[in-house]
Amino acid sequence: MYAVPPRKLPLLTDDHDEESRNRGMINQDDGGGRGAAEFSWLTALVFAFLTFNSGMAIYRSDGDRGSVAFVVVSYLDLVLLFVCLRLFERAPRDSPHREWLKACVWGLTTLLTLMFSHKVAAIMPPLVAMVVWAMAFATIGGGFYAFFIHRDKTAQVEAENC
Repeated sequence: MYAVPPRKLPLLTDDHDEESRNRGMINQDDGGGRGAAEFSWLTALVFAFLTFNSGMAIYRSDGDRGSVAFVVVSYLDLVLLFVCLRLFERAPRDSPHREWLKACVWGLTTLLTLMFSHKVAAIMPPLVAMVVWAMAFATIGGGFYAFFIHRDKTAQVEAENC
């Protein structure tokens, strides 16, 4: 069997349309030229499942305020995280809102990581709990590096051309 060599695509294209900025992840044109995003039934189904599951977790918590607070904060964090990610996808590459949204996404993911690490580490033996916390901080540090320090090749080429 022969392998087909991959196509070489330029890092930057001459046309700077909405699709190339967002890499085709969302469709912002509804056909009428109004720029509305498409409704996704899969997204609605996932949020319905998340809401139902969170409601059941609260119901089964037997009134434990700590468990209820954990579920509510986790639910709100996930909803805000998805909203921020959607706004980040829609924002143009050179928009000042992208840096603010990156900080929000990193903060929300950090909060989720810390909350779940705390829950998991609480039921583990001390040595395993240390490993859980080490992995959590490595994940948080890796996310910070990826969001704020590392520059992808496209950004490097754009910086050189300016």
